[in-house]
Amino acid sequence: MNPLSSKAVSWVIFALALGAGFSVAAIYYSQPLLPLMGSDLHLTINGMGLVPTLTQAGYALGILFLLPLGDRHDRRRLILVKSAALALLLLVCSLTAHLPSLLIVSLLIGMAATMAQDIVPAAAILAPEGKQGKMVGTVMTGLLLGILLSRTVSGFVGAAFGWRIMYQLAAVSIALIGVLMWSVLPRFATHSTLSYPALMKTLVHLWQRYPTLRRAAFAQGFLSIAFSAFWSTLALMLLEKYQLGSAVAGTFGIAGAAGALAAPLAGGLADRVGAEKVTQLGAGLVTVSFALMFLLPVLPPHGQLILIALSAVGFDLGLQSSLVAHQNLVYGLEPQARGRLNALLFTGVFIGMALGSALGSKLYSIASWQGVVMLASVSGLIALLIRLFDARQLQRAAQKA
Repeated sequence: MNPLSSKAVSWVIFALALGAGFSVAAIYYSQPLLPLMGSDLHLTINGMGLVPTLTQAGYALGILFLLPLGDRHDRRRLILVKSAALALLLLVCSLTAHLPSLLIVSLLIGMAATMAQDIVPAAAILAPEGKQGKMVGTVMTGLLLGILLSRTVSGFVGAAFGWRIMYQLAAVSIALIGVLMWSVLPRFATHSTLSYPALMKTLVHLWQRYPTLRRAAFAQGFLSIAFSAFWSTLALMLLEKYQLGSAVAGTFGIAGAAGALAAPLAGGLADRVGAEKVTQLGAGLVTVSFALMFLLPVLPPHGQLILIALSAVGFDLGLQSSLVAHQNLVYGLEPQARGRLNALLFTGVFIGMALGSALGSKLYSIASWQGVVMLASVSGLIALLIRLFDARQLQRAAQKA
């Protein structure tokens, strides 16, 4: 990798945050658009639920099987290839007319959108000594803003022009991001000469070697179940209970985006007080934010909508803070294997995302919104218990040392 000046690093980090946001947004555009897709393609609630489920499952598969390539190949080149593939797939998605083809393309969109996870380790590599948490937090702010504001944008564009136009605009945005990434990123040194099968085999060894990695993946995975269950069913609930369309559903992404702005603060806090404490605080905030929604039945309709928005701010802040801190923990385990460590962590995250979409849709059809709130609250509590258990294990290890 060519050395960069401090000013150049700041510009590149900003560009990386932009690239991470636009690329990861591709897997979330569908959520506020599900009622429009369902009406256009004559889908059931379960059929609509399969669209985000398959997209997130594709993202998990792409992370597991494609992300390790970042340790063997130049990340700059990988990002370019994935951006070209993602732009093409988004365009194809806008032309689909049947559920089977929509689901196949959704799966492939998820796999190509993992360019966002090639971008995040690049920020850790470029970050100056002692500022890794802050730099990763900045890029993760872009990533989470992409997740949350994608819903706002797609909600409004879908309501005004239709869901197909939204996917066509997304294809154009990714093509432009690919050009930007190619122009600003330096070449990255490779850290491994292993063959692809050997590289994949090391994933098993890394998973077995580091209990910190395992607990981080499980904890963040459970938080992701809660996050995905909420956002995958919100548009349907708002339409059925409040007769509010996709544009209003998208505006809730603005509320959640307020939490995303805390990512650099969470990264800096992890650098100062320790990532373990930040993961506990984040998981606790997610749990409390979802549990507050059990109060919805006792509030008037406007009060219910305000509480949902406030809860979105709280759990997005908690989830993002926890994610940045978990990345800090994992990246420090073995710097030469950042791509593979990131792959294992985010495989857990997006298995959780896919499960959250599937379970959230199923529980919504069985137990309405209260079922989704129960799932999210329990998932957040399990994540908190994992983090408290991990802290106890670390304390015992320190006492023995």
